[in-house]
Amino acid sequence: MSSAAPLSQFLTSMKQVYGPLPSPSASSSGTPWRPPEKSGGHRGRYLWTDAFGVVNFLTLYRETGEERYLDCARSLVATVHDVLGRTRDGRSRLPRATEAEPLAGGLRIGKTEEHGRDGDGQYHHYLTLWMFALNRMTLATGDPTFNNSAISLARAIHPNFFVNRDTSSPRMVWKISMDMSRALVHSEGNLDPIDGYVVFKTLAAASGQPDTLKEEIEDYAKVMQRKGEHFASEDMLDLGMSSWTSHWLRGKEDWATVLAKRCTRQLKEMFQSGYNDMPARYRLAFREYGACLGIQCLEPDEYLLRKKDEVIAFWEKYRETHDDLRPITEVMRAAALIPGAFRSGYFGKEPGI
Repeated sequence: MSSAAPLSQFLTSMKQVYGPLPSPSASSSGTPWRPPEKSGGHRGRYLWTDAFGVVNFLTLYRETGEERYLDCARSLVATVHDVLGRTRDGRSRLPRATEAEPLAGGLRIGKTEEHGRDGDGQYHHYLTLWMFALNRMTLATGDPTFNNSAISLARAIHPNFFVNRDTSSPRMVWKISMDMSRALVHSEGNLDPIDGYVVFKTLAAASGQPDTLKEEIEDYAKVMQRKGEHFASEDMLDLGMSSWTSHWLRGKEDWATVLAKRCTRQLKEMFQSGYNDMPARYRLAFREYGACLGIQCLEPDEYLLRKKDEVIAFWEKYRETHDDLRPITEVMRAAALIPGAFRSGYFGKEPGI
């Protein structure tokens, strides 16, 4: 369990996005909690922020033992599916989705604008993070429904992010349209293949069925093989998420073990080069919080842990800034303070992947 100070700060960040949170007696009051529309996206929902929100609520549930936080996670999942699983006007489910398969149309990003360069659509790396959140719901509750929903989502979105899928050298795109009919960005995301590979293997392991998502996992493996060894970039969020992803298979698969070492080395080189001395105008808090999360998944030494603490302390004086990035910044700050449910083994022995 985490000490009182980080847990209090963690809760403060969660309240900034999802408060007011239910009181300890709320479950018996008959008034269900609903997440406020404060996640920074269209109709108050943004998939990346809310994926962190779900996982963070599960961390709060395990750290405190209070059922209300599990109720919050359940409610947030239902709300995201109801908002981002529908068209922007809220009148109908996304194309291909049905009552029986509500996630068969994928999930929107939640971008404020419908069109344009930064318009709404579907991001592969947001979708895989949401699948991970659903998988953690199953591990926390023992209810397979959440992991089954993640598998349904995985099957639905997967082929739409692939080009030349039936060849020996498929490639990926990282953003597609809301209706999944076309690619909006034709380049390949740095993390998408390994994210898909690891998360889909995690879903399959939790299902108890060894052939679940077998073809999809093989697709990611082909892309990884074509691209060669994964590199550790100099972007702090990319480094953090690479560290997080690789820690699931570190010591089990060579690529993950090598990548984890590269991330550790790259982080040390950046800090030793004076990264933490840069002024705030050249930095983004939420990206650095991602690095702090990743560091704690790497079996870090005292040096990296100290630098992680310096990063978190640096941003404290800027926390009252109100801007469009506040929601994503706060949920990622919470995860940087206590990685909790983002870490392998947090809920006990992981299903073998």
